Amino acid sequence: MAQISEFNMMETPAFTHHFPFTEITFIKTNGLIATFNIVFFLFYVACKDYIKIKRKKPVKKAYSLSSIFIFIILSVLVLIINYDFFLDELSRPSWLTSTYTVSHLLIVKKVLFLMPLAGAILCIDYYRNSKIDTQKWILATVMLFFLIALVLLFKNPLTEKRNALGPIYLLLIFLFFPKLLNSNVKSTLLLFVVMIIGFPLSQVLTHIDYGFDEILSNPSLLFAKNQLSEGYMSLNYDAFINIGVVMEHVEFDGFSYGYQLLSALLFFVPRSLWVAKPDSSGLIVGNHVIDHYDFHFANLSNPYIAEGYMNFGIIGVILMAIVLALSIVYFLTWLNSSNLFKKSIAFYFAMHLLFLLRGDFTNGFAYFIGTFIGLYLLPKVILAFINLFFYKKIWVQKS
Repeated sequence: MAQISEFNMMETPAFTHHFPFTEITFIKTNGLIATFNIVFFLFYVACKDYIKIKRKKPVKKAYSLSSIFIFIILSVLVLIINYDFFLDELSRPSWLTSTYTVSHLLIVKKVLFLMPLAGAILCIDYYRNSKIDTQKWILATVMLFFLIALVLLFKNPLTEKRNALGPIYLLLIFLFFPKLLNSNVKSTLLLFVVMIIGFPLSQVLTHIDYGFDEILSNPSLLFAKNQLSEGYMSLNYDAFINIGVVMEHVEFDGFSYGYQLLSALLFFVPRSLWVAKPDSSGLIVGNHVIDHYDFHFANLSNPYIAEGYMNFGIIGVILMAIVLALSIVYFLTWLNSSNLFKKSIAFYFAMHLLFLLRGDFTNGFAYFIGTFIGLYLLPKVILAFINLFFYKKIWVQKS
């Protein structure tokens, strides 16, 4: 609505990336969104009622301080081995492309750099399920603070994008202060305030045209030129209209019939081995507005809904809604699990949905799989080895 209100001052209404506004595109876009929401809601409610969550009594795990210490050692080793990479990420501006390969970035940043967070989860579980004396409590607390420090070192605004930081920091809040995010209402309210108010409001301060003395003497200058609504005109809020871009792209080039989805499902295959690997949908959207509307930036978002339409049309939109509904219902069983690693992954997925739904799907899917490996599969393997070679019965809970 804020974007469309700006069109009154334009001779030829167009969005930030020069894509023209038309009423028919607006109506078709809302039609696809409505179709997706209805199908998703019906399948979510139906599947949720059929799945019975088995509430088992929590099994007290014989986690030891030694197993937590091993995670600390592994986290420090990750930092030492990837020290040059870490310094490069710390000093490299976000707009500058990394000299490392995409595969290397994914493995190190999305998998290995989550080692201290996995250790912190293990430490929290140790608090909850072990009868510990004061001495062990102090040692566990020192370890926990060290692990959190490593998490903040690996995951901060200088080394990671905000779409990855958000779910991780919210997960930390969920782990330490679960009552703040233990309901749909609380979570939705927080995300609404952050995404709809926080982001554009921050641009009031970062894009102000006046000096500090002028603002201090006249605070109303902060809201000059209606800067809050101007924030909505940035590429941060391009997802809605990019569905329209995809519809036009399909009119010009036709459906991809699943070929484009392979870039997401087979993200782990490097382009050096697969030369004809399809581009991500965000790049396709960007190239479309560059080729047809003289835009200058290629890597745009592409909503989850548009991903389905790009591949299979309206059938694709329906299929994507069903897949999402089934995925969420499945992770609900993990959220209610006594296994804190499963619970953490389920919560992370819920927060990651903001990025996954905004798109593009290739990046959203690859980033989640990387986190799934680093925060669930890898810790599970490490604990299994600890149990096998060092401390039997450390991992006694079935996962």
